[in-house]
Amino acid sequence: MAVNVDIGNHLNEQQVLMLRLLKNPLPEKDFLQMRKLAVKLLSKKLDEVVEDWDNKNNVKPEDYEKLSKGHFRSKS
Repeated sequence: MAVNVDIGNHLNEQQVLMLRLLKNPLPEKDFLQMRKLAVKLLSKKLDEVVEDWDNKNNVKPEDYEKLSKGHFRSKS
């Protein structure tokens, strides 16, 4: 899988450390496992952010249910 990305000089220290850690290519199986773990961690963090936002704004599951059944089309 070839990827060309212009990252410029905007890497933070953690990103640089991760690139150094992955300097040598991994077997595809190991790389996929690391990628899945990273996505899982980021997904967990996103869930925590959303849950905190819901709690701060007093949003309940019923509110999401109500929104899912509504429509947002404007009248012509």
